[in-house]
Amino acid sequence: MGLARLALAVLAVGAVVTLLVIGGRALLASVGTPTQAERERERASGLATTGTATEETTAQVPTVRVECLADTCPTVTVRVPGGDVLQHREMSKGEEVSYFEPELDVVLSDAGTVSVTENGKPREQGEQGARQAFTVRAPG
Repeated sequence: MGLARLALAVLAVGAVVTLLVIGGRALLASVGTPTQAERERERASGLATTGTATEETTAQVPTVRVECLADTCPTVTVRVPGGDVLQHREMSKGEEVSYFEPELDVVLSDAGTVSVTENGKPREQGEQGARQAFTVRAPG
């Protein structure tokens, strides 16, 4: 009986060491890679520092961009027609989302609380409390 307990203890210690090694490697791998937000900040700062007109014109313009202007914006829904729902939630002040799909259906529960940009051009803001639904298509 003593030999079985010893073998079980060695097996348990081996499993713990293996988990620690795997966790340590994953942690070290994630430390060196930038997050999505960091990559976007670097790209934006690179565009801001160079400031040439050719880079600004080659930058991809979102099909639709929605920015919340109120403290809380009621449900904003963005989806690919006949496909995936990309967003269906409330937004908070200053929050903005951009989507680059070729065609999108947008539903605003309160069109007066958000600012919408279609293909780089501002859309007229709706009335406070009014629901708005529309489809946006990318040019070309």
